[in-house]
Amino acid sequence: MKKIISILLSAILACSAAAALSGCGSASTEDKGEVNIFNWGDYVANGEDGLLDVVEEFEKETGIKVNYTTYDTNEEMYNMLKNSNVSYDVICPSDYMITKLIKENMLLELNFDNIPNYKNLNDRFKKLSCDPEGKYSVCCNWGVTGLVYDKTKVSEKPVSWASLWDEQYKGEILMFNNSRDAMAIAMQMCGIDPSKCTKADIDKATEKLREQKPLVKKYVMDQVFTEMEGGQATIAPYYAGDIEVMMEENEDLDYALPEEGSNLFYDALCIPSCSKNKENAEAFINFMHKPEIAAENCKYLRYGTPNDAAAELLDEDIRNNELTFPSDDYLKKCYVLSDVDDEVYAYMQEQFVNIQAE
Repeated sequence: MKKIISILLSAILACSAAAALSGCGSASTEDKGEVNIFNWGDYVANGEDGLLDVVEEFEKETGIKVNYTTYDTNEEMYNMLKNSNVSYDVICPSDYMITKLIKENMLLELNFDNIPNYKNLNDRFKKLSCDPEGKYSVCCNWGVTGLVYDKTKVSEKPVSWASLWDEQYKGEILMFNNSRDAMAIAMQMCGIDPSKCTKADIDKATEKLREQKPLVKKYVMDQVFTEMEGGQATIAPYYAGDIEVMMEENEDLDYALPEEGSNLFYDALCIPSCSKNKENAEAFINFMHKPEIAAENCKYLRYGTPNDAAAELLDEDIRNNELTFPSDDYLKKCYVLSDVDDEVYAYMQEQFVNIQAE
């Protein structure tokens, strides 16, 4: 899951990194070598808002040069790993994608002797269902999806995903522009558990999204920030940590965690099988779980940190913020997306594209 990054910056980073990585594994001019990171856009503290520049700190501490590239979706990351000769050392997939990567032998087992800060993780974030033996991943962020809305444009606080189908907001509703999140919300509206789905479930969700289509202003990912912060839309679903960021930029915005529950997601640091700098990759993963570093990232992203030692360093207002750390009672109502068969996923993608094209 992700925080906003400008399209231009993303393109510049991608082009420059692709040029740097085309000979992946080549010797670096730095004594300690290099590490090639492929991560969500703007997913580590970068020196803004008085916080640390995490990549710069890592380079200073270790002498390892970082080549940093970003992606917008799990699927974009997967396709790059699968279909290009560009190699990376650290990636940050979400739960269902970790399962897929493990199944396809696209991840290396971690040497936890090189990741002693793993001890800082709360046990609930170890051996997640996407990596039940805990061999391939180290959780770095977690959170839920929720609703962001403009208080000046709604008659009463929304309490359900049903508000995304409310006729009174026609032309003012934003919807996820990715099939997994959009279909999952529609499945909940149909009484279907989105954690696993069949083609029949997708058919029902497709009809629900087709019913919503005339009400939708745009299908968005990064654009949600511009739309909601600029008062150009009334309501949207998005990742809770990012909603907190939007609210800081526009005091008219507020949030709701839908009463039905929502998607509980995990992002984790992994090493792809194409890595040529595995020990440096493990050094980076370990660095990301130094308490002070994990705390800086939590302050910046506003996603939950799985690192207990880092949580102790956070201000009380962040520790008590339910957008960053939803209550256990709410989490009991949430689901975690799992990997689905390639045929089912392709069908989901096809149906979602068809809805948008209609």
